[in-house]
Amino acid sequence: MQATTIKLFLVHGNPNGLRTAELSNWSGKAIAAPRTEISELLKRDELASPGVYFLTGVDPKSGDRAIYIGEAENVASRLKGHSSRDFWNSVTVFVSKDENLTKAHIRYLEGVLIGKANDNSSAIVVNSASSGAKLPESDAAEMDVFLQKCLQLLPVLGISDFNEKIDQTSETKELLYCRIRGVMATGKRTANGFIVFEGSQAVLEHRPSATRMRDKREQLLDKGLLQERGDHLIFTKDIEFGSPSTAGSIVRGGNSNGLTCWRNSNGVQLKELETTET
Repeated sequence: MQATTIKLFLVHGNPNGLRTAELSNWSGKAIAAPRTEISELLKRDELASPGVYFLTGVDPKSGDRAIYIGEAENVASRLKGHSSRDFWNSVTVFVSKDENLTKAHIRYLEGVLIGKANDNSSAIVVNSASSGAKLPESDAAEMDVFLQKCLQLLPVLGISDFNEKIDQTSETKELLYCRIRGVMATGKRTANGFIVFEGSQAVLEHRPSATRMRDKREQLLDKGLLQERGDHLIFTKDIEFGSPSTAGSIVRGGNSNGLTCWRNSNGVQLKELETTET
């Protein structure tokens, strides 16, 4: 990405409260707020425009990050309809300052964003599906530029679920391994938690004591992100989890301490490695 200037405005002076974000030389604008300030957000003129929005929070079953991606010709009206959803605690909206987004544009953006979120797998995507929209080639190219600007701003506003994954082949000295009963997974610490790489293995059976992790593993199986291969499971994509412990628990089939079950190629535990680094 190119260097750019971000203009971040804290409406009430609170860095976690209602705020707007803009990039230099870009027609888009982001508005974000916690759920506790939704009434203030809905009063803003920008939300009467077409746009895409993100509801973010925590899945009540698994405790993992959850995200809903939507679009609307009048974002404020659509957000009022989400008051019955209890998982989300913050909302982020993207609109165009020149009012140049059409229904087809925002449907296209929604479809691409849902696809990216599902591919990334770092959060539970609450949406069932999206058909997106086909655009003329020139419009699609314009929306792809708009999308890249949105992706550049999202981490600044606290949404890191679209960040590009780490390349497994880079800095192999930092790779970590989790071994149990003849299976092995490979992973690495990330800024957002811990990534387990495609091709890693996990035990086939849940531990009898597994509760929350049983649900999480079954969700991954339902999505095809974990698949049964003989006497074990295999990761079909890189998957980023919120912590080394969650990653280790998925691999081991039950609650595990990620700081001790992940080790480097010399057998040194992650806990010791982080102590040495500090």
